[in-house]
Amino acid sequence: MAHTFTPPGPKSFRKFTRESLKAIESRIAEENKKSKDKRERIKVDACEEKPNSGLEAGKSLPFIYGDTPRGLVSTPLEDLDQFYINQATFIVVNKKKTISRFNAAPALYIFSPFNLLRRLSIKILVHTYPSQVLKHADGDCLAVLDGSYVHTL
Repeated sequence: MAHTFTPPGPKSFRKFTRESLKAIESRIAEENKKSKDKRERIKVDACEEKPNSGLEAGKSLPFIYGDTPRGLVSTPLEDLDQFYINQATFIVVNKKKTISRFNAAPALYIFSPFNLLRRLSIKILVHTYPSQVLKHADGDCLAVLDGSYVHTL
């Protein structure tokens, strides 16, 4: 599966599949074959390419991409940033269009990106409500994840 550049827009969202991962791994292997000296390749790559600042993890998806299709919200997607084309990463966009970037390597060496437990964990991590506020068991205090507390009556 050849990776082609898709112009920004709703059609640029593609699910991250096993074939996507195989394509990334083959591009990495091809790049490593071309380069005799890895140190030289890293220096050249670092000088030439930089990640798109509009597609950084934690930022909102730029308006040029439009709305995320319904079935692809909180679902692993192929990375939109061309900088990560040869890196084993994928992104997840939540309902508020916040970008989260994850490594496609097996988590804890056993959970592939396609494992049901890992997919469920990613959905929980990127969900907008739990990431903002936690309710304490006593009910009189809300804890915001950055460590500050908001007391309620």
